[in-house]
Amino acid sequence: MAETGTFCDQCGLPAAEPGHPRCAARRELEPPRYCPDCARRMVVQVTPVGWTARCSRHGERHSPTR
Repeated sequence: MAETGTFCDQCGLPAAEPGHPRCAARRELEPPRYCPDCARRMVVQVTPVGWTARCSRHGERHSPTR
């Protein structure tokens, strides 16, 4: 999943700040942990077929394979 919001979906820091190569590597294997729109920690459910991440303000996001 690509960074599409204002915040990094892996560390929660502003996406415009440089220094997110580790987050890019994690993004290939891990579901998002922070909402890219508001940086709130999301509730993540991982299943054998994918993942679902829910932000209390912005709703659910799903893995591309789901």
